[in-house]
Amino acid sequence: MIESGLLLAGLIAFSTALAFWLDRNIAALSKVGASLLAILLGALLSNTGLVPGSSPVYDAIGGPVTSLAIAWLLLAVNLADLKKAGPKMIGAFAIACFGTALGAFLGALVFGDRFAEDTWKLAGTLTGTYSGGSVNFVAVGRAVELPDLLFAGTTAADNVMTAVWLGATLILPIWLRRFFPTPVPGVGGEADTTLQHPFFHREPLSTLDLAILMAAGFLLLIAADWVGGFTPAIPSILWLTTLALLAGHLTPLRTAPGAFQLGNLALHFFFVIIGIHSRIDLILEVGLAVFVFTALVVVTHGLVVYGAGRLLKLDLGTLSVASQAAIGGPSSALAVAVSREWSGLVLPGIIVGLFGYAIGNYLGLGVGFLVRGLGIGL
Repeated sequence: MIESGLLLAGLIAFSTALAFWLDRNIAALSKVGASLLAILLGALLSNTGLVPGSSPVYDAIGGPVTSLAIAWLLLAVNLADLKKAGPKMIGAFAIACFGTALGAFLGALVFGDRFAEDTWKLAGTLTGTYSGGSVNFVAVGRAVELPDLLFAGTTAADNVMTAVWLGATLILPIWLRRFFPTPVPGVGGEADTTLQHPFFHREPLSTLDLAILMAAGFLLLIAADWVGGFTPAIPSILWLTTLALLAGHLTPLRTAPGAFQLGNLALHFFFVIIGIHSRIDLILEVGLAVFVFTALVVVTHGLVVYGAGRLLKLDLGTLSVASQAAIGGPSSALAVAVSREWSGLVLPGIIVGLFGYAIGNYLGLGVGFLVRGLGIGL
């Protein structure tokens, strides 16, 4: 078993690089995505006994490194880009987020007795992750202090359901197309994934750019903790989200390149850690209920998306890409758009996926506090 901090850090960095490489170079695995691949590689390391279950290296990555990732990713969000997504994609994404919130609330009602005082935490975390992707899972799960064992079990359930729903959004457009006569915009054509994929876009960077982003990330963390000290009722992650969004729109940081790249790199380090903590023996201790809770959220989400979309006469492509933007984030939305050759939906899907990073924390904590306020599970 590897216990050296230096070797563990190197192994995590190698696993992260391998996940990106596999996503970029193996066509079949590109549909799985680097995020899920990083988690699977981490799980392989821990379940084979190659790495320990705990380490100061994990604590460092799960703490400040992940907080920096959230800050950098939010700096990269440009809300003005929403106009490029178009009203149909924005509307479909809003429906997707509503479906997620409704599913989490129903899950809390059904499993309130099973998870007791952790019900609101679970509902909030799942709302966050299925409104923007895993970055929100991390942020909300840490903010509500989801217990470690439940965090690991929910991570596993989230990974399984994210993969299942990715497959569903690729297959459902074929099965449901006779019920959705509205044509998909931008069908066919080649989408340049090298340029469009958010993980593989090349950005010119200088050492000064990187130094500014590093300093800005730490300043945002310090500021969020400082403001949070005066408002203990408001989780510091909401202050970090708000301050990072403001800094990304109102300061020269709005034009600073590299924030998205740094944020994704740091976040994928944490995905490897999530995988390492996803030991099968620990997950079995959580039980089947967390998987059923998670499945209920995703199924409700899907019924709302395609049901409301049909009533509003939205096309299948827009609904499927918007759904993946909420469930898996921008890279998953891209995977669906490219796989189905919906070239006109590539950029809109990425934009609303990035927007999900911005709103997922607010939605997740909002639903969690609503469930707690109503006394569900308490």
